[in-house]
Amino acid sequence: MTGGEEPGRDAAALRRHLRTLIGRRDACLIPGASDALGARLIEDLGFDAVYVTGAGLTNSQLGMPDIGLLSLSELAEATARIADVSSLPLLVDIDTGFGNSVNVYRTVRMLERAGASALQIEDQVFPKKCGHFSGKEVIPLDEMLGKLKAALDSRHDPDLQIIARTDARSVEGFEAALERANAFIEEGADVIFVEAPLDVDEIRRIAALPAPQIMNIVIGGKTPMLSLEELKALGFSIVLYANAVLQVTISAVQAMLEQLRREGSLDGYESRLASFEERQRVVGKPFFDALEKRYASD
Repeated sequence: MTGGEEPGRDAAALRRHLRTLIGRRDACLIPGASDALGARLIEDLGFDAVYVTGAGLTNSQLGMPDIGLLSLSELAEATARIADVSSLPLLVDIDTGFGNSVNVYRTVRMLERAGASALQIEDQVFPKKCGHFSGKEVIPLDEMLGKLKAALDSRHDPDLQIIARTDARSVEGFEAALERANAFIEEGADVIFVEAPLDVDEIRRIAALPAPQIMNIVIGGKTPMLSLEELKALGFSIVLYANAVLQVTISAVQAMLEQLRREGSLDGYESRLASFEERQRVVGKPFFDALEKRYASD
């Protein structure tokens, strides 16, 4: 969307499109957004999908760390706001599903209505922690399989992709993480996400699993930063940069505020800011101008 057009959102078509992208195993590069503005920027730069990041929402909307503090209603509302301005498929992080299997059933229904094209559920104990934090715990495999089955059963649209994530690598070891991943595949998960592998050999073994795979690249995290071409050659379906937008935002805002505090103005700093005109284009003001003109009284 360029700013002068209304976003087109056919939820069923977007889910089918995402299923096709995943099936290509071509390392589709997907950045994360923590708000509607971030989603607009991702679409404006030509990416194929948006990852609605739970960590990013918690950091940006609550100003708190990713330790399970975001509520289901907050996530559903944020997803709906993003869907309202984006014509891209949305992969939504639902953390642990906000409770037991019955809660997961309701969570999937709510997020499907909000406009999600895929939902990612993980096997951590609630309250969860960021996948690259220490001190994580995982629930028993049987409990996770019940939650996964509830997620699969509750979707209305069979093209809504269910992504099953395990954080067992840093808790029970790599072999246990692979065992869980294979169990998720047998249960019917559409996509598998083994979080925080520690070396290239582990990444290769994850890529060999018989289902589409996600690789999560966290700047400063535990996983080696392989190139997109390397991950494509291994056959990963999706490469996430879940919170790179948020990290660069923090850095850029800190630099600007330091300049303002030190100098008392932003004189000479203007080239590092988006222009007033660019800001209006990004948020779609030409579309609303056209609406105003269309409905103006004679």
